[in-house]
Amino acid sequence: NGSSASVTMSVSPQPVEATDDAFWDQFWADTATSVQDVFALVPAAEIRAVREESPSNLATLCYKAVEKLVQGAESGCHTEKERQIVLNCCRLLTRILPYIFEDPDWRGFFWSTVPGAGRGGGDEDDENARPLAESLLLAVADLLFCPDFTVQSHRRSTVDTAEDIHSIDSCEYIWEAGVGFAHSPQPNYIHDLNRTELLKLLLTCFSEAMYLPPSSDSSNTNPWVQFFCSTENRHALPLFTSLLNVVCAYDPVGYGIPYNHLLFSDYREPLVEEAAQVLIVTLDYDSSTSSSPTVDGTTTGTAMDDVDPPGPDNLFVNYLSRIHREEDFQFILKGVARLLSNPLVQTYLPNSAKKIQFHQELLVLFWKLCDFNKKFLFFVLKSSDVLDILVPILYFLNDARADQSRVGLMHIGVFILLLLSGERNFGVRLNKPYSVRVPMDIPVFTGTHADLLIIVFHKIITSGHQRLQPLFDCLLTIIVNVSPYLKSLSMVAANKLLHLLEAFSTTWFLFSAVQNHHLVFFLLEVFNNIIQYQFDGNSNLVYAVIRKRNVFHQLANLPTDSQSIQKGLQRKKKTPEPISRTNSQDGASMEGSRPAAPAEPGTLKTSLVATPGIDKLTEKSQVSEDGTMRSLEPESSQTPPEGNPPSAVSDGEHWSGEVSHPRRDRRRLSSASSTGQWTPTPDWVMSWKSKLPLQTIMRLLQVLVPQVEKICIDKGLTDESEILKFLQHGTLVGLLPVPHPILIRKYQANSGTAMWFRTYMWGVIYLRNVDPPIWYDTDVKLFEIQRV
Repeated sequence: NGSSASVTMSVSPQPVEATDDAFWDQFWADTATSVQDVFALVPAAEIRAVREESPSNLATLCYKAVEKLVQGAESGCHTEKERQIVLNCCRLLTRILPYIFEDPDWRGFFWSTVPGAGRGGGDEDDENARPLAESLLLAVADLLFCPDFTVQSHRRSTVDTAEDIHSIDSCEYIWEAGVGFAHSPQPNYIHDLNRTELLKLLLTCFSEAMYLPPSSDSSNTNPWVQFFCSTENRHALPLFTSLLNVVCAYDPVGYGIPYNHLLFSDYREPLVEEAAQVLIVTLDYDSSTSSSPTVDGTTTGTAMDDVDPPGPDNLFVNYLSRIHREEDFQFILKGVARLLSNPLVQTYLPNSAKKIQFHQELLVLFWKLCDFNKKFLFFVLKSSDVLDILVPILYFLNDARADQSRVGLMHIGVFILLLLSGERNFGVRLNKPYSVRVPMDIPVFTGTHADLLIIVFHKIITSGHQRLQPLFDCLLTIIVNVSPYLKSLSMVAANKLLHLLEAFSTTWFLFSAVQNHHLVFFLLEVFNNIIQYQFDGNSNLVYAVIRKRNVFHQLANLPTDSQSIQKGLQRKKKTPEPISRTNSQDGASMEGSRPAAPAEPGTLKTSLVATPGIDKLTEKSQVSEDGTMRSLEPESSQTPPEGNPPSAVSDGEHWSGEVSHPRRDRRRLSSASSTGQWTPTPDWVMSWKSKLPLQTIMRLLQVLVPQVEKICIDKGLTDESEILKFLQHGTLVGLLPVPHPILIRKYQANSGTAMWFRTYMWGVIYLRNVDPPIWYDTDVKLFEIQRV
């Protein structure tokens, strides 16, 4: 059996001849094994022992296992015995590869050529011998379209000669209907299992990336992915399409019948998970280094755009960027929205549907779609369907806010919303009333999707854990980006915005870190946008501003002398809470909701690299009268010329300086967060205080406060409904300063986020593959595995 064979290998230091078939065949001749059996039979210690003591035996084992896969691909796996051998070799390689990758001396092994493995098959010159990695990848690709093994055979008669695997057009064998393929094959349990095992091996091949430390060098392409997604792989298009369609067509509810999953086992889910993971790894591509792969051009009759430029060499990225048919976009968007909403359905019909666990992979996939295919992004924003993506994201953000092990999920959710918020349509869509009542741990409100977004963001900022501070900039930037388009905020949301301003404008908060005042600038920009562009309809916000007018007066009169600064900082020591939770007037939470829980102690998590500051993440665009945007040249970090919007000041500092040093280095973290030698000075306070954009709000208060006070005195009013009625019919036309131009901060691709996505994505894949635990206890370098 398999275990005795591997013991023989480690015990016998002398090499076993490659021709000794009786010896090598015992590794894959076993009939009834599963990938779990192989992991149990071949312990880690044994693989490492062979690697150190009998390297030639390990080399031969890998070579022979690949050779068997190549033979299976050549022959078409017609017998049960051949299929068993292919699956066992596949499992064995999945087990061994991580131990090859963790040793730098072995890492190049699969890229070396093996004598006699010529590109033409025969024993011609070794000049054109293929590296072992290439033979392995091409064999796996062939096997993924192998009739009666991984796809339905099209031949009716069994008498006919077996389909020649080299003559079949794999585009006729795409696994699922959807993009570029109309026929939905009969589901086949065995085919799905075989595909899943082969995709697991493929993912393991690609996982060499986990064994290299994070680097910002984007030329660092993964050679396995690069080859597999190149023109060398004749199945690239049908496989890309199969993976995408299998994911987007999946319906975990069980054919729409509640509780159906309790009657039928769902063998599709493991395949869908594996497909989603392989897909996002093949799409790991730094779009900031190349000209964007997006192409705009005339629509042709095919599923992909045939317009130049040809785009990146990675065919998967290329195909993804060229999808353009409306019905394809609709299929993808509906599929992703259905799957992202699955955990929400669970909350109001518990156990009615099978709960999926791969929402993080789906979010990465959705990000890639929007980042690489601008036509898809515009399609998403064209209708209120975008809200079917927004609501699940807000649900995940709210649910994960107290959980240290889900920091990565918080980041990707916020990144997606930042990307969407750069487009005017997103702000417009948010005005749709919010009627779905997903139980969420937030105050009850009646209003729009914009209200929901503001209330959830407020909850994250005031009751999330400390690690989320670097995200505050992003959260407020999203609100700034949408604010010019918000027609009517609810009283609950208006109060939340003013509570944030109150918390961020206390003297200790403003004076305790070099970049904290940026948050006040963002909030003032939100109020200015709404007052200047959406005054009618926003009487709730105007009323809230009038009620909290002292906050604005305090900001205008912020003390700048040394003594006051020191006094402000003293106050911090008495108030350890980052943000006062008092006077936030949180009403009762929604019915049926559970409070956001911290991670269970001992939960595994993977470390993440720092994310770039907001000034690197975004570039400013100005919205002109006709709604078009023009990019503003990034100003130097010197003081902007007068007349520039005040918030454009960037002290060359940004939030993420504080918390985002690689999490692993605790010592560095503490010295960084004690802000080193920095201390606030009167000059520093003056430098930004003088730029606070308070003119519009002060003018509004100057005009409206006396009128409101007069009404109260005249009518003896204490009832806010009368005041609101007055404000609804009031107008400030001609009384406010000239409206400022609308500034949008649009996400821009950069190598920092590309690296962040790579570490996040592989961290998710590492933690999600526990049965079998493919990478567990191997020496990964891309991230650290930590316990909460």
